[in-house]
Amino acid sequence: MAQKNQQKQSIASKLFGSTKIRAWIAAIEAGLYPMIFYFSANFPLVNSWAHVGYFLAMFIFMPVIVMVLAKLLGGLVIPKWKHLIVPFLNVFFFLFLLKVCLYAGVQKKMILVIIMIAGLAAFFLHKHLSKLVVLQFLLAILGMTSLIPQIVNEVNYNDSWTQLPDAIEEVTLKTTPNIYVIQPDGYVNFSELSRGYYAIDNSKFESFVADAGFKHYPNFTSNYASTLTSNSATFMMKHHYYNGAKNFSEGIRMRDQIVTNNPVLDILKNNEYETTILTENYYLMLNRPELGYDNSNVDYKEIPFIGTGLGDSKDIVDALKSNFSVSRKPQFFFLEFLMPAHIAGRAAVTKGKDEERTIWEEKLQIANEKLEALITTINKRDPNALVVIMADHGGFVGMEYTEQIYSRTTDKDIVKSIFSSNLLIKWPNNEAPAFDTLLKSSVNLFRVLFAHLSGDNALLNNLEDNSSYVILKDTKNNGVYKYLDNEGRVVFERLD
Repeated sequence: MAQKNQQKQSIASKLFGSTKIRAWIAAIEAGLYPMIFYFSANFPLVNSWAHVGYFLAMFIFMPVIVMVLAKLLGGLVIPKWKHLIVPFLNVFFFLFLLKVCLYAGVQKKMILVIIMIAGLAAFFLHKHLSKLVVLQFLLAILGMTSLIPQIVNEVNYNDSWTQLPDAIEEVTLKTTPNIYVIQPDGYVNFSELSRGYYAIDNSKFESFVADAGFKHYPNFTSNYASTLTSNSATFMMKHHYYNGAKNFSEGIRMRDQIVTNNPVLDILKNNEYETTILTENYYLMLNRPELGYDNSNVDYKEIPFIGTGLGDSKDIVDALKSNFSVSRKPQFFFLEFLMPAHIAGRAAVTKGKDEERTIWEEKLQIANEKLEALITTINKRDPNALVVIMADHGGFVGMEYTEQIYSRTTDKDIVKSIFSSNLLIKWPNNEAPAFDTLLKSSVNLFRVLFAHLSGDNALLNNLEDNSSYVILKDTKNNGVYKYLDNEGRVVFERLD
């Protein structure tokens, strides 16, 4: 037994015996698990090389530098407490970086508690530093079991679904009006607002948009249940069926497909359009994707590497006015704002079905005001433009909270509440194409628009199915399911 203990001490001595090596290892292990934890919990938001560099610098290199210097200088300044410096900093960095991962802001009281815990741990457990470091290492390994599958999915990502069945990306547009695509978040179609769980009188705004020259498309739906999943299919003009995602609000590379590169941007640029994306916040750019638009009102310097919310809300009307171009090139604008949005996301924050409906109705009025201002601005400045107002999904009214979407429902009004999406279009010279009756869901929006602008009706031969899909993971159902079929009927079919 004594010999075994001696062997263990010998191994520990080799690993942790050197003061310098011990400081390095203690510093690395203090930051390793918090870094892996954050990547594992937020991978779609931090899957860029810029994030990797930031986290290595702040969670690994910075603790290493501080701990090694503190060990060297502390031995000279406070030699009596020299043996407590590394244990104190190891526990402090470990807890502090975990706090940074979990809570935005400074939290002075929490930091004070962390300092006290680190001090007590250093005083009572300094002789067991190697055990603390090994424990942190084991936590890091445990965290990798969750992170590695996500990295594998990213590396092995199959983009074959993005291939279009025809040569639409090479289409030449015969008419090139300025195009504005305005996306209010969660704005349910007028045909649903007046019934079901909404039962809201929105006649004043509906009259406004009709007088402003917009044609309304009743019973229009989104194909997916979130901003990212819906917009990815819209701009790629193809179904992705959540692309292996386990969360209906996130998916693989979807921000890149919306912001960086997609067939819609390719077609517009091939036809000499100048492209601009304007958003109220940086939600669509959180993982810092390369910007594929010519212009944006979001400066990437505004986007934090560690999520602290969505930043201060930008005035979308002022952003539009500031980005009107004097260029002779035709203009394309994608404008997105987070109103009226949807009900509370989680059970912990919901105010109940009835109160959530009331809150959503109040936000609907704010959305209407923003839309009125945008429409007035565009009609005054650009009266012959093609203007599209299309929501990304429904408002989820009728549910207690949006995460209830993961459990199957047989309530048809709930299904419509999830996927009902408003579509209004102001066609140049009020000349809507005869085939605009094909506008049933968001995945086909741009294909119909480009068929009209190019005069090439053959593009309509490859319309996508108008079905809508959801992710379920309750006790009886797990996977991607079709909730609305091509005709807008409520169904329940699991995808193989």
